[in-house]
Amino acid sequence: MATPGRSIPVTGSRIAGVVSCVPTRVVDNAPFIERFGDKAREIEKMTGVRERRWTNPETTTADLCQRAAETLLDRIGWTRDTVDALFFVTQTPDYRLPATACALQGRLGLGKHVIAFDVNLGCSGYPYGLWLAMTTVASGAARRVLLLVGDTITKTVDSEDRSTAMLFGDAGTATAIEVDEAGHARFILGTDGLGERQLMIAEGAYRAAPIPAEDVAGPKADALYMDGGAIFNFTLATVPSLVAATLEEGGGIDQFDAFLFHQANAFMLRHLAKKAKLPAERVPMNIDRFGNTSSATIPLLMTTELADRLRDTPTRLGMFGFGVGFSWGSVDIEVGPLACVETIDYV
Repeated sequence: MATPGRSIPVTGSRIAGVVSCVPTRVVDNAPFIERFGDKAREIEKMTGVRERRWTNPETTTADLCQRAAETLLDRIGWTRDTVDALFFVTQTPDYRLPATACALQGRLGLGKHVIAFDVNLGCSGYPYGLWLAMTTVASGAARRVLLLVGDTITKTVDSEDRSTAMLFGDAGTATAIEVDEAGHARFILGTDGLGERQLMIAEGAYRAAPIPAEDVAGPKADALYMDGGAIFNFTLATVPSLVAATLEEGGGIDQFDAFLFHQANAFMLRHLAKKAKLPAERVPMNIDRFGNTSSATIPLLMTTELADRLRDTPTRLGMFGFGVGFSWGSVDIEVGPLACVETIDYV
């Protein structure tokens, strides 16, 4: 089994609260069934997506994350001048430049001392972002960090490409990380850039990268292109070893209260859980209600399926993000009790 990456321990920081923000617009599968017929029903069965949240054309990922951050700051009682860093993890920023994190610093009214920059990651974005935020605090560079993670991937999808049009939803999240001498986490992070062309938006930046010739009748080059078979094969080749290494480092399955997987595809997730011999009741899923929200899926699981527990009980979590890049990451962390863990609507 291939080595998934080096184990990286981080001590001295903790998660203080999490808020997810989703659009109010709920899109079920009826319009897709009308458009794609029986194929839509097959896709629903495979992906597990029955409905998803979509933004309107004017609302961006930054808007969702800003609303989540405002709610989080108010709930946990952080004043704006005590935030030392803001990291915005997304593949759907407001602009090519400037960095949306800089704009969010201003929109949130944070101090000018704040470290702020964007991180361009998707499916593995939350493990990577959490590593960055917790390491920044542990290093002494910041005492309080806002980690804003989310995507409005539906804005990139070709509506006639059923493989992507039915899969994705939109969400933005905010996570507060602060100094805590007793806080600790362990990360495994890895990359295989040879998979860059299997999940991509080929046009819109500065390198011409037409979609593969066999897909010329598929999605437009300025829309999201996904080679579903290649993604599935990558996942089966990489994620089981990532889970196994995380469990081995963490003392085994029984040491964990829940396993949070990137919500990529319901069939795939059930297969991964079964292969790793994980108890189904400890592998929560919400892809049926929210779709694949890219980088936001793991924190959205925390604020929906685990919210009640995380408010009151220390909970050891295994988190697993994987996909576009190819990129992957896991987190072994104890979370809770949290002063704030909730999902809000963007109104």
